[in-house]
Amino acid sequence: MARVSQAHLDARRRQILDGAVRCFARNGFHATSMQDVLRESGLSAGAVYRYFASKDEIIRAIAEEVVGTIRSAYAEAAATTPRPTPDVLLATVRDRVFHMSAGGDDPLVSTRLILQVWAETPRNEDLAAALRAGFAALHELWAGLVHDYQQDGQLPAEVPAADIARVLIATAQGLIAQQALFGDVDTDTVRAALRAVLRPTTPPR
Repeated sequence: MARVSQAHLDARRRQILDGAVRCFARNGFHATSMQDVLRESGLSAGAVYRYFASKDEIIRAIAEEVVGTIRSAYAEAAATTPRPTPDVLLATVRDRVFHMSAGGDDPLVSTRLILQVWAETPRNEDLAAALRAGFAALHELWAGLVHDYQQDGQLPAEVPAADIARVLIATAQGLIAQQALFGDVDTDTVRAALRAVLRPTTPPR
């Protein structure tokens, strides 16, 4: 029997997750059955269960992918030279999240999926643990960025970096929620507003 390549295995797993994302975005986690995922992905039960033993495993995999996408987007943007200003960094990552591959380049699919993941955490401790770990890593990354911005004079130094980082993460989460609920978050508007809020100004005399 021919050996199945890792690329083939990865493509199959991607096919399952993408199908599940479309189902979840349409009907929510609880109204979606494994049969729905099978039909949407176009794969047999045996093929799907080879990768995921249950719907909860699929949900956790999607949640971890979402968190990983957000964290890597911040890390990549922050690693550019010269480093983007805080407003540009937030807007760039926001665009990346709005068009995650699992969402099929549809911001509503991506953001509604994220909202469902958040809503699921109170009843699913495994999922909550994964999100807590992801948030801790993201918060640590952002706190380091904020410290650098403070050293550069781009953010006020009198407020602890960890506190500013938490609020900036909350800002990104709020934009995700607005897009999912109202679908009217415009990229240019977000960039201009973030620039006005985050860039230091000369105090009045």
